[in-house]
Amino acid sequence: MRFIVKVVINAFAFWVAALIPALEIEITPFPPGGDLQLVLTLLAVGAIFALVNTIVGTIVKIVAFPLYILTFGLIGFVINGFLLWLTAWITSGFGWGVSVGNFWWVIVAALVISIINGIFGFILRPQKKAARG
Repeated sequence: MRFIVKVVINAFAFWVAALIPALEIEITPFPPGGDLQLVLTLLAVGAIFALVNTIVGTIVKIVAFPLYILTFGLIGFVINGFLLWLTAWITSGFGWGVSVGNFWWVIVAALVISIINGIFGFILRPQKKAARG
């Protein structure tokens, strides 16, 4: 259930990031390109981004741990931009998905997506059950 919520939040975050023209993110829907295909494409991109972030992101973050210490965590922006670029590269191989522009704008887009994920993750996180007395 948590994975589905994460996919939906990622899809919404990609949609919002694509609405900002300066970020140079374009969503190419499945053919023939209607509204339903756009929503399905956003959900597929959200799922791929969640998998890339879970699998590749974890490995890269563990390997780059000394860089996190040296840069006081600022390397995290570059790593998140790389994961977004990797997602765009994977989906472009299918002929649909995300296309990104300049790498520095990808880092800013990854920051926007991370902020949206953080806000919705905070709102939708599971609440701890109160202790029964």
